[in-house]
Amino acid sequence: MTHRHDPADVFHDHNHSACSGGVLERVDEIASTSGLRLTPVRRRVLEILLEEHRAMGAYEVLEALARDGFGNQPPVAYRALEFLVEHGLAHRIRRLNAFAACMRPGEQHAPAFFICSECDTVAESASPQVRTSIEAAAAEIGFAVDRLNVEVIGTCPSCQQGVPA
Repeated sequence: MTHRHDPADVFHDHNHSACSGGVLERVDEIASTSGLRLTPVRRRVLEILLEEHRAMGAYEVLEALARDGFGNQPPVAYRALEFLVEHGLAHRIRRLNAFAACMRPGEQHAPAFFICSECDTVAESASPQVRTSIEAAAAEIGFAVDRLNVEVIGTCPSCQQGVPA
């Protein structure tokens, strides 16, 4: 079962457990069919990212891991985050020097991240129009797109209304 995540959910009330649970269910399917080794630390890092529903720095993840008894050495968090990014289970948000869980694991997509400049909440959209538009613009100048990661900075609906997300 593939859970279709609506990126707008992040900025509005939604069943967060179902949202996160759907992603974890999909990750478990991917791991079992591809032989991907999702160790307890890697899985917990992904769960932490999903629980927060925002981009988190490596040290924030490390603090959460330490609270859960997984140790407090930076390589623990960095290795797990690198693994998740390498296998498309998380994304690096360069603007924030942080990481967010991929809401569409196992799908080929060109993520666009909508980042609230007030509360740092991040919504991931995989609209095919983004990739199509950028590839068309690239083709006009003879450029071939290998990888695409768009970061859009703005204000989420809650912060626009003065209520932090």
